Amino acid sequence: FQSVNRKKEEALLMSSAPMDVVATTNGNSKNNNSSSSKKDENDVDESLYSRQLYVFGHEAQRRMGQSSVLIVGLRGLGVEVAKNVILAGVRSVGLLDDEPATAHDLSAQFYLTPEDVAQKRPRATASFAQLQTLNKYVDTHVLPSGTSVDQAIASGKYNVVVLTEARSIDEQVRVNALCRAQGAKFVAGDARGLFSSVFVDFGNKHVVTDSDGERPKRGLITHVSNENPAVVTVHDDKRHGLETGDYVSFEEVEGMAELNSLFDASRPTKIKVLSPFSFALVDVDATKFGVYTGQGYFQQVKMTTTVKHVPLADVVANPTAHVVWDIEGHTMPLHVLSRALSQYGKRVAPDDKAAALEVVALAKQIAAKLDVDVNENMLFHLARASSGYLSPVASFLGGVVGQEVLKACSSKFTPLNQLIYFDALHAAPLPPDVVIDDEKKDAADPKNVPASAVSDAWLKQEFGDIATSGDSARYAAQVTVLGRSVQAKIESLRYFLVGAGAIGCEMLKCWAMMGVATSGNGQVHLTDMDTIEKSNLNRQFLFRPSDVGKLKSKAAAAAATHMNPAIRINAQANRVGAETEDVYNDAFWEALDGVCTALDNVDARLYVDQRCVYFQKPLVDSGTLGTKGNTQVVIPFLTESYGSSRDPPEQSIPICTLKNFPSKIEHTIQYARDMFEGDFNQAAVEVNNFLSRPAYLDELAKQPNSQLDALNTVKRCLVDERPLTFEDCVRWARRKFDKEFDHNIRQLLHVFPRDSLTSAGAKFWSGTKRAPDALTFDASDPVHVDFVVAAANLRAANFGLSGHTNRDAIAKVAADTPVEAFQPKSIKIATTESEAKEQEEAMDDDHDAIVRSIVDKLPEPKSLAGFRLTPAEFEKDDDTNFHMDFVTACANLRARNYRIKEVSKHQCKFIAGKIIPAIATTTALVVGLVGIEMLKIVQGKPLEAYRNTYVNLALPLFAASEPSEPAKQTSKIKGKDWEWSLWDRIDIDAGGDVTLKEFIDHFKQQTGLNVSMLSHGSAMLYYSFGLGVQKKMAERLAKPMSQVVESVGKIQLREADRYLVLEACVEDEDGEDVEIPSVRFKYRP
Repeated sequence: FQSVNRKKEEALLMSSAPMDVVATTNGNSKNNNSSSSKKDENDVDESLYSRQLYVFGHEAQRRMGQSSVLIVGLRGLGVEVAKNVILAGVRSVGLLDDEPATAHDLSAQFYLTPEDVAQKRPRATASFAQLQTLNKYVDTHVLPSGTSVDQAIASGKYNVVVLTEARSIDEQVRVNALCRAQGAKFVAGDARGLFSSVFVDFGNKHVVTDSDGERPKRGLITHVSNENPAVVTVHDDKRHGLETGDYVSFEEVEGMAELNSLFDASRPTKIKVLSPFSFALVDVDATKFGVYTGQGYFQQVKMTTTVKHVPLADVVANPTAHVVWDIEGHTMPLHVLSRALSQYGKRVAPDDKAAALEVVALAKQIAAKLDVDVNENMLFHLARASSGYLSPVASFLGGVVGQEVLKACSSKFTPLNQLIYFDALHAAPLPPDVVIDDEKKDAADPKNVPASAVSDAWLKQEFGDIATSGDSARYAAQVTVLGRSVQAKIESLRYFLVGAGAIGCEMLKCWAMMGVATSGNGQVHLTDMDTIEKSNLNRQFLFRPSDVGKLKSKAAAAAATHMNPAIRINAQANRVGAETEDVYNDAFWEALDGVCTALDNVDARLYVDQRCVYFQKPLVDSGTLGTKGNTQVVIPFLTESYGSSRDPPEQSIPICTLKNFPSKIEHTIQYARDMFEGDFNQAAVEVNNFLSRPAYLDELAKQPNSQLDALNTVKRCLVDERPLTFEDCVRWARRKFDKEFDHNIRQLLHVFPRDSLTSAGAKFWSGTKRAPDALTFDASDPVHVDFVVAAANLRAANFGLSGHTNRDAIAKVAADTPVEAFQPKSIKIATTESEAKEQEEAMDDDHDAIVRSIVDKLPEPKSLAGFRLTPAEFEKDDDTNFHMDFVTACANLRARNYRIKEVSKHQCKFIAGKIIPAIATTTALVVGLVGIEMLKIVQGKPLEAYRNTYVNLALPLFAASEPSEPAKQTSKIKGKDWEWSLWDRIDIDAGGDVTLKEFIDHFKQQTGLNVSMLSHGSAMLYYSFGLGVQKKMAERLAKPMSQVVESVGKIQLREADRYLVLEACVEDEDGEDVEIPSVRFKYRP
């Protein structure tokens, strides 16, 4: 997930209705160690809900698993909500929609088919078969035919009722009142062409256990004042990250012990932020407390809050008194338009200007009563398209509504307050040379044609007589919004979709509904190297359990084709990078209309972005991180690129911190990961290299800094510690335990006793340095045994031995293993990063003698012919391979050494595996936003129409901004100023693969500039300065350009390549340097 660099931050934070803070904790701040958490978590299928659990947590997941949801209306929005809620894992979902499927539904309802339309199957019944396969744990059912909404609510079976596509505010008000009377939470969603709305009512007392879902803040204290109120100062290596009104507890505070006893996790105290590194305890008088002497941690404690909602009737009666909000700032105009359409009560035909103007007139009357200003043009275009349906809008809204349903079920995250509108006005199709003045900035613009003057001929041409049967009817609802011309462009699009994970699946669904690449030269190119895992099924909704193990790209393409057989998808399993530029070559890129990325790493995004800039292709990027999501649109010549701004690199953990001075669980987990890699992967690789490569020792001699470590590793594995039985592996694991958690700790305390002082006279063990405690192996301690069981089995797997998990037998062998008593050594331990680096690079004086001694003791590789170790490549999602068992046990044992809070295996997997939390609702939402931007790209909209977006569904927060323009430079070419950006280049076509001299001459003729230096990549092809340059360049100048590049750059040009990308230093006639962009030389036809 990459945050968007926003030029204009139009963020509006939608705070909850008045909340009362309850003075009790929600329990999430309590520490769960690995042994105590197993009992709490065993009723949740972690292998399925893995990524979602990192968003909601086990408690919220269990609450969802006890909730029942009724979904009324199964058009595009309804099926989106059903899909998202079922994937999330509620207890049951009831489907209520007896209306027969129509061709109008096919533009967004991805589980309906033309056959369903022909046979007039009820929407709920027709959708059921597909919906029930999304999650085996959810009781998905269709309510009996003839069941009314009133009867379903009155049954009392459903905790949450979702009303979609009511088309009447009066009906929404009525159903809301029924839900309130029954005690059910209510969510209403409505999609009307280019605008939509969501209303939530969770009753008078909805409890929120965690308002934002962020990990509770924790920090090291450096001082607490004896004041009233007490002021806490934290370590200056990291800001505390708290906000005024937060609550904190304390632990391990020295001197002022009252903080530990009075304010533990069950009795937190309120704070007021004073600075990024200090806060006041607003209710704490510390004047009579002990004097703070050092150490201690603060821990944020999440508090439960209560949200009070009002019924929809109150909002309708007095909308200006309640929060009514829209992402584009069209707050009240959309509200009055919604009421006007409800009052109009009939379908507005897309080519019926009179009907649209009648709705506008009604809206103006309502607006006048509310004293609200409205823009007639905006209302006209939205009203005209109101009977249509867009899959991207349904996808976006389905994400928002689905998340509100899950908030109602889980009591996690802040609900909407209470009514939100969304519009995609800037995606509206317009007659030639017409603009919509949505902000009243250009009222005098001749293009700002009044609604009444919109051409009847254009309306008839684009929207008249839209088919309701036949193949073209499946896009009727979309044509109603966008018109025939835009639809034709959509159907012939050639797009490259990179990634078939969660975003890729949702994207393909949207494209299938939109009709992307279904006619003409249309084609979707899809690539993803990954195969499907069980954990994918929770959010990558195109996949089913039977698909596990298959290629994502192939399975996703097959599922999307089932939704719309007309879509053309070329599914591949290639990595997109420099190594596949022979596949994704010049011809491939030049034929594209655009690119969408559905990737989970920055490097791949940057590469695709660079290719899009080079080939001048539009790109829409998106990403999610739990409840957070973002989209960025990149348009040639209009916007900056994805790579124009980027987040800072992730900070690495200093070596000395990992080895000797950890203070966070992240430090101990990384230590455990490093131990895993060293002992069970790299050691086996090193041994296999020794056994299989005759020149191994000679190659190793060229790496003196790592030579001894490598040789010692080989010697330990093949000579000193080679196991012959599983019991040998257990004994090795026990000795490993003593070395890591006992002897090494004692050695550290031997070098730096607990009362050590620095050269400045300060306590050595202070701040982030925590004096550790050695551990003694205890066969009755579950975590001690966890470590030995996992380490022994991993060791056995390395050496091809059979292991087992009989804990009692393993514990007995471990307890009986003789272990050498600790003997302190006279060594130097690094305390800073620079010292650690110096020690790594240092070599013993008798280095060569030690090497010879070790080599003499190694067996001859031929004596072990055929013998190889099996390296363990870390795999976090296999619960049978002992990988996460080892990392968790090792990390928690080291945490005990340093009195750091331990974590469960589930939490450890999150950190060790660098897992990206993910949920279906956020994914659906961002894909909807991407689809809307694609509609703008197809129409060639101006810069001000596009939006980069950032959302956080937990808060909820929605922000939109106009993309930034690319940075520009001005150069003088042939006496004229030329303004250029990263999108520009100088194209040179001299008629083929001309010589270097002919290229330079042609360049001067075309630009009027003299080339002083020319390079291709890192190869310097030509330069006009230096001693003997004329003689050296003479031979090159006579050669064809391709030969110069190959000979100087020592590369082989690909047959499919047609261009050379060159960088040139140039001068004008006066010898002044001139800045120019890259040069693209066409050397092949």
